[in-house]
Amino acid sequence: MASTKDAGSPEPSTEPRTETLTETLEEKLGRLTTYRLRLSYTGSVVATVLLLLSMTPSLLPRGPLFQGVVSAACAAVGYMIGVFASWLFRYMLNRDPAEQKRGRTLSWRWWVPLGAIAAVGSGIGLWQFRVWQNEVRDLVGEGHLSWTAWPVTVIVAVVVFLVLVLLGQGWGKLVRTLNDWLHRVLPPRIARVAAIAVVVAFSVFLANGVVANYSLQFLNASFATANDDTTETSVKPTSEMRSGSDASLVSWESLGREGRKFVSHGPDTDQLAEINGFRAVEPIRTFVGLGSGDDLRANAELAAEELVRAGGMGRELIAVGSATGSGWINQATVDSLEYMYNGNIATVSMQYSYLPSWLSFLVDQEQARQAGLYLFEAVDAKIQELPENRRPKIVVFGESLGSFGAEAAFGTIPTLSARTDGALFTGPTFNNGLWREATGRRDAGSPERLPVYDGGEHIRFAAEAGDLDDPDTEWKEPRIAYLQHASDPISWWSPELIFNEPDWLKESRGADVLSSTRWLPIVSFLQVSADMAVSTDVPEGHGHKYISEIPRAWAKILEPAGWTGGEGEKKLEQIIPRMARSGVVPGEMPEDAADAE
Repeated sequence: MASTKDAGSPEPSTEPRTETLTETLEEKLGRLTTYRLRLSYTGSVVATVLLLLSMTPSLLPRGPLFQGVVSAACAAVGYMIGVFASWLFRYMLNRDPAEQKRGRTLSWRWWVPLGAIAAVGSGIGLWQFRVWQNEVRDLVGEGHLSWTAWPVTVIVAVVVFLVLVLLGQGWGKLVRTLNDWLHRVLPPRIARVAAIAVVVAFSVFLANGVVANYSLQFLNASFATANDDTTETSVKPTSEMRSGSDASLVSWESLGREGRKFVSHGPDTDQLAEINGFRAVEPIRTFVGLGSGDDLRANAELAAEELVRAGGMGRELIAVGSATGSGWINQATVDSLEYMYNGNIATVSMQYSYLPSWLSFLVDQEQARQAGLYLFEAVDAKIQELPENRRPKIVVFGESLGSFGAEAAFGTIPTLSARTDGALFTGPTFNNGLWREATGRRDAGSPERLPVYDGGEHIRFAAEAGDLDDPDTEWKEPRIAYLQHASDPISWWSPELIFNEPDWLKESRGADVLSSTRWLPIVSFLQVSADMAVSTDVPEGHGHKYISEIPRAWAKILEPAGWTGGEGEKKLEQIIPRMARSGVVPGEMPEDAADAE
């Protein structure tokens, strides 16, 4: 029987098509690993708008490096928004893939006008940026920008923007490649959604589970090494009234870099007597570092025992200070009290992290809260053991993240008033619960930057010490004060800045904030975030730099004998030049004694 098959037809191959499969896999991998920078027109338009807006003023002076980063970040976010909006618009029109592709292709006639607008606008923006920045610098007392700020800003902005765009396009290419693979077994739209969900989940896992964990381990190890260093001005105490001495319950080595600095500095009895006019008592300074262990509750109890050992229960005043991150304390806060009480004071604090303040703010807030709570409770328990007529006064203080920790022992404002004899919180953060409560419930008509709470009965706010006299009513004891500059980004930064205009920008500006400062969605958040990085690189009295207001605030909070009226003002004028955040008077400070907040 003749075969029904065409004699010329080849026999069907029973071998797997390995060559075709290999080519397909190579093609997919090639698309995944090959970068080609292709800019979206809509994305570029939105990026240009946010780029120009990024040059507007914020709270503090920005140098060319930070301005370049802020401009690049704003442009990158704008580009992302534009790309997404363009994709969403095309997706909703439900075009076929070929038509979508044609819709993304624009001739050079579209790009030339946009390029011209971007170039001219950037030139005008850079010129206006310099004008605004010089105005801000005049307000805070800094020198003007030089002409070199322009090219540096442009170079940094272009490089950082391109890096961010390439990273974003690489992420997008990963989504598209995964979508192509899933498209083989799933309907097109389900495959696309699944691809996005998988890549987003993987990115979150990579960021939180790998990058964050290993980065935190690396940072902890790095700063733990720095914690072992000792500054040139830090010397082991010989007095038994200082932690780290031979009589102390804690060793000199266990205190950490900042703890050793804290117990090494401060006015001596001769300096105290010079100001007060009679013989002084040696101040007590006690501190427990992480070298004593990682259990914060145990360390707090050890700090209270150390305070008792040094004789703190016999002093007129006990000051419980919450440190920032690695144990840093603004020593002007402690020096002021030691001068005002002629040394008849004991100060206690503890370390809860190896990280500096800004990193602790991001990852160690719970540690700060626990440390503040445990320390106050441990010290207060020792005070309660004494007969009521022999108990010393107790005050709490903290700066930045330290103010957050210092508030932690008190769930409400009445509790803070009932359990202390006064408090001073400097440069509070947006996470401070009591600060947010008082600010949010401020009296009608008072501005957010200087609120009046409950008629100023117990809590008052000040950018400078004179503001504590407002309102003109009796300030009842115990007195609680918040120092917060209008230009302090630590106090005014918040994630809400991304999409919500804060009251402090709706209302009248502070003395060191330009009237031309305006809230801009996304842009203001990035600007204030950059301001945080340079918040202490400005002259005292601005940003997050607090010195001279601190002794004046303590004098109004506690009214120590001889420190009010004209006599007190003369003494304040004498001690303020001796104040320094690091404990070493400016001009006498070696480089390794610089602020470590």
